[in-house]
Amino acid sequence: MKRFNYYSWPPWLRQIRAICAQVIIPITIFQAVRTIFFPTTFDVILLAIFILIAVAFHLEWI
Repeated sequence: MKRFNYYSWPPWLRQIRAICAQVIIPITIFQAVRTIFFPTTFDVILLAIFILIAVAFHLEWI
């Protein structure tokens, strides 16, 4: 599997990735609290997507 060289990305793209990596955890926590109180199908699916994105940032898949 080819690893990406993040330093070859344009600076604006690296900045967007850094911002997304910082913002995804609070959004995921908020969505988890919302899902606990109002468990709809859409909320559960959205929470799963946010968790997958957070894990991808943590493991540097993105």
